[in-house]
Amino acid sequence: MSFNLQNEQNEDSIMAEINMTPMVDVMLVLLIIFIITLPVMQQAVKVELPKANSVRNEIKPESVQLSIDANGKIFWNSTAIDLKTFDGYAEKAAQKEPQPEINLRADKSVKYEYVAQVLAASRRAGLTKLGFVTDPN
Repeated sequence: MSFNLQNEQNEDSIMAEINMTPMVDVMLVLLIIFIITLPVMQQAVKVELPKANSVRNEIKPESVQLSIDANGKIFWNSTAIDLKTFDGYAEKAAQKEPQPEINLRADKSVKYEYVAQVLAASRRAGLTKLGFVTDPN
């Protein structure tokens, strides 16, 4: 495929010609290689794999209901205790694995002092999962 212009060309001019033969040859060779290797890639050995249970056995931490009434009395799961006894309960709870979740329910008319004492004792004991429970109404 040559482009010859009759009137302005002499013999030393450059011919603008694209030779497609090498590109077609390369494409055909690649096509043949893919056709040959495709069945080899699809063959597989049938193996029956063992089944395993990969679900983690998560242990739910226990939940402790810690209440403070209007008079400042502390209740650990409905058992009335004083602040010193609470220290012992809190230390035992902090040693457990997983650590129990402490749900603190304080009466709305209780002095903040009592709540602050319970929070400080919880921190000293090492309790980290402490939540405040409120009434949405």
